[in-house]
Amino acid sequence: MKIILRKFTIRKTFNLIFLLSVFSFAFSYSSAQTKEDNNGAYVGVNGAKLWYEIKGSGEPIVLIPGGPGNSHIYFTPWFDELAKNYKVIYYDAFGRGKSDRAKDSVEYTFNRDVNDLEGLRKALGFKKWNVLGHSYGGMVAQAYALKYPSSVEKLILSNTFYSGEMWQENDNNSNKEIKNQFPEVWSKLMKLRNEGYNSSSPEHQKAYSVPSGLLYFYDASNAYKMRPDIGFNSQVYYTLVGYDGDFIIGGDIAKLDFRTKLKTLKMPILIIEGRFDRVAVPSWSIKYKEYAPQAKFVMFEKSGHNPYVEEKEKYFKLLNEFLMNEK
Repeated sequence: MKIILRKFTIRKTFNLIFLLSVFSFAFSYSSAQTKEDNNGAYVGVNGAKLWYEIKGSGEPIVLIPGGPGNSHIYFTPWFDELAKNYKVIYYDAFGRGKSDRAKDSVEYTFNRDVNDLEGLRKALGFKKWNVLGHSYGGMVAQAYALKYPSSVEKLILSNTFYSGEMWQENDNNSNKEIKNQFPEVWSKLMKLRNEGYNSSSPEHQKAYSVPSGLLYFYDASNAYKMRPDIGFNSQVYYTLVGYDGDFIIGGDIAKLDFRTKLKTLKMPILIIEGRFDRVAVPSWSIKYKEYAPQAKFVMFEKSGHNPYVEEKEKYFKLLNEFLMNEK
């Protein structure tokens, strides 16, 4: 892993987007409904082949990656911990990782991500499943639970956003941190922006590079524990957040707002936040207590955006207790 890293998630990937674009290769698959691939398989969902892998046994829990644009890879090996008691479903959404790419970027939509998740459930033969969404994946999880409540046993939202407005605060806070801590990077960015470059331009992407420990971790050294996501697709990211999404949120994300609907959800809900998350910022995340008062809200005091890395034992103890005991 390189020392200087692109803002990742989960809003970004760990490697620089311009480097990752080199690895944004197309995959060609057979027309068969399911095809084995290493430890996983491909399954047909809404006219595309999606890659998935199942580990463990027990009740199913599906993990929705962030980005938008990340593959499942950053969840591993951390969430293998759940496979001791549950059937863990890793998958790559359309356009990410090992799954099919779109012929035209207009095919990448938030609604497709939501509907593909339901298609995946049906294809894998689960009547209901537990759903965990992290960061952007948590937005998909919220929309999915609202649209397909009968498909969700329990809902876990980890370090996520309830609206496009909250995502804009993600941009604002991230850029404030970069401006204050990396003024030389900020100066280069401002020069490029004054010349007419925006977030999605390769020049801007290359310059928009800071250590991920600045924004995503309580302890910056924990950034080195994460696997680089070579399955990240920047085309998905900028289609869904808008062409200048690192500064001004646009695309499908800007239109999302779950605040008035969350309290209607009937399934058990767990919401997780990190005290030092500078992306899904706590001053906004804490309002989940108001928008989803029926949910259990837990703040991880020594974590940033990835508490499953920084407070692993506490995180998975909480998840196991929630999955086993909440009714």
